Amino acid sequence: MSSSYREEMNKLQESGRLRQLRPLSGRRGCRVQYQGRECLNLSSNDYLGIGGDSHLLLQFYGGMETENLLDRYGLGASSSRLLTGDCQAAHALEGALATAYGGSEPGAALLFNSGYHANIGILPALLGKNDLILSDKLNHASIHDGLQLCRAAHKRFAHGDYDQLEHLLLTHRHHHERVVIVSESVFSMDGDVADLGRLVRLKKKFDTLLYLDEAHAVGLYGQKGLGKAEEQGVMADIDLLVGTFGKAFASMGAFVICHQDIRDYLINRSRPLIFTTALSPVLLNWNRFVFQQQQGMTGQRHHLAALARKMRQAMEDQGLAATGESNIIPHIIGNDQETVHLAERLQERGFLIFPVRPPAVPEGTARFRLSLTADMGWQDLCELPEILANESGPGQAGTGSTR
Repeated sequence: MSSSYREEMNKLQESGRLRQLRPLSGRRGCRVQYQGRECLNLSSNDYLGIGGDSHLLLQFYGGMETENLLDRYGLGASSSRLLTGDCQAAHALEGALATAYGGSEPGAALLFNSGYHANIGILPALLGKNDLILSDKLNHASIHDGLQLCRAAHKRFAHGDYDQLEHLLLTHRHHHERVVIVSESVFSMDGDVADLGRLVRLKKKFDTLLYLDEAHAVGLYGQKGLGKAEEQGVMADIDLLVGTFGKAFASMGAFVICHQDIRDYLINRSRPLIFTTALSPVLLNWNRFVFQQQQGMTGQRHHLAALARKMRQAMEDQGLAATGESNIIPHIIGNDQETVHLAERLQERGFLIFPVRPPAVPEGTARFRLSLTADMGWQDLCELPEILANESGPGQAGTGSTR
């Protein structure tokens, strides 16, 4: 049996799609040690630079005492929340989230162990065979997996094509009891942003629910870093807002902001929550600490936005396409093997860029996903646009996105 797996692995190797684990060490801000050299980390989701901030970590652990060691810094929950894994730290974190997102309207928050757990656990719990899900085609794989687990019917609309979405609603809305529109706010591979205003109008026109995955937006947008919904003033119109601690908040875990009745229902029906060991006390307290800290990181958010604009302009000056509207800048190469080899050459020059290939992105759009973080300065990036233009070779300049 193992020989058949080896054959498949050989095929992946030949096509440039073999994936391997690559340990990093010696983290220092936005730089890490990789294969014996220090590199600028352009493949990280640590958007605010929190994960590389040793001073912030020391501040968090500075409150550790013998009396609070287990309740606040314990390493394991040892059970699901519905058995003995629940704790006051979880409720304090959920309370902080609900207060921040609720504003003048009462709301509720519920924790999950990861964004993946949330996206495969919420829709299957809430929807049944008489319901319909309409999902952007470029939503994250975890959302697509959640659709497969759901008894509801589902259809995917072309990325960002809200005219097609409206046509689907006109055609199918009256056949279903409940309909949910599902979209990311910032798309993780193209760095572009959903038109939340249009989605809200469609939700209201057709009496649907709106599910928004803000994984790549929390921490970076809005006055308090709550995401694109806060920035665009539509938080009250989002029925299910999913955020994660695993990216800009430099931790792990996720949450959904929703109505209290939905929260209570998920506690009783969402399998990834019911059957998963709870997050540890130390993670819960770190998440609350970071969530509070990031609300004041307006300067970092403005710096990162300016840095991304400058990087896009520099790439365009070199004849390279620089699409998207966020700190994520795709550089599409197309061929898998070429993308792998170019990544290796850039690593040798001190830029930690890993190739992104199908099935993570559509066929023929293998790319670099340049992820800028707030602990970078222009001096870290200034040489990269010219290097990309020179190393990419003929035909690579001006490559577009998958939209």
